Formats: sequence, C-alpha cells, structure tokens
Amino acid sequence: MSLVFIGPPAAGKSRAGKRLAQRLGASYADTDKLFVREHGPIHEFIPREGEPAFRRLEREVVANALREYDVVSLGGGAILDEGTQADLEYGEHEVVLLVANRRAIEERISGKTNRPLLSGIDSWVETFERRRPVYERLADLRVDTSFRPMWQVVNEVRRHLKKIDSPLLARKAAEQADEDGTVPTG
Repeated sequence: MSLVFIGPPAAGKSRAGKRLAQRLGASYADTDKLFVREHGPIHEFIPREGEPAFRRLEREVVANALREYDVVSLGGGAILDEGTQADLEYGEHEVVLLVANRRAIEERISGKTNRPLLSGIDSWVETFERRRPVYERLADLRVDTSFRPMWQVVNEVRRHLKKIDSPLLARKAAEQADEDGTVPTG
C-alpha cells in the first residue's frame, strides 16, 4: 500500500510527500525526480523528444514507484495515463489530491522557467481545469495547501490515515516497535 500525492503543478506534492515520509519513517519517491535521474531534465527532454515520449517513460517510472515506495508524489500530469489511473483506482493506494487557489499558485510559479508545460498562471488554470475531473475521481482525500504551513497539510493527511486505519501507519508502528522493543499503540 502506498500513499500517493496527486494534483496540479506547484500544489505542494513534493514537499508534502517528503515531509510525510520523514514523519512516518517511510520510503519516499518523487516521480519527477526519478524521471530526471533516469532520463535527464524534463524541461530539456520534452522539447527534444516530445510530450508523448515523456508520458510513456513517465508511466514506467510511476508504475515502478508505486510498487517500490511507501509515499509517492506524482508529477502533475502523470494521472493522464490510463494505466496510472487504473493503478490508483484499483490498486491498494490511498490517493491524496493537493490543490491550491490561483493566488497561491501564482506566487509559487512566478519566475519559474523549469516547467515546460506551463507558461504562466493562465496556462496553469487551463491545465488544472482540464485535469480536475480525473484528479477528483481518483482522490480519496482532498487537501487545500493555499497559504498553509506544510506541517498543517501533513498533519491533515496523517489524521486521515489514522481515521481509515491505514496499513501504512500500522506497518510503520510495528517496524518501530521491533526496532526499539516497544508495543505499538497504533
């Protein structure tokens, strides 16, 4: 079982995923970073090879990450792939949709040039609106990150995991108990 962060670019998926994994003592992967490690910078790859080639290779990276890591942050468009959608809908994954309002996103992306499929806030809004139905269909939990400290976002996700009695929390508690000789309390 993995916990998977999805959402539009600049919603906070990477920061939330990394911070949550640290809090849980869980393994973590950011699929954009895995892609870069294997294939080079995305902002160079897409103009050179095209978006279809990027999406095909991204799918492989995502499928591997979902099998190998406890917490996974997907690139904003990874959910466009039908195989990834099926993995998230029918696999044993808890999917968290992170969103943010226009003003928060505008602050986060202003001056950034390493997002090849975005060219400003209007492009972001158009992309988000086009993908929104897929994001919402796949999500088990929706969290707004607009102007919130990341610790609040992570705590909201942890409360959700506790509420649903997530195997991820139980497994990590059992592993910690094995390491320090205590009895897990859940």
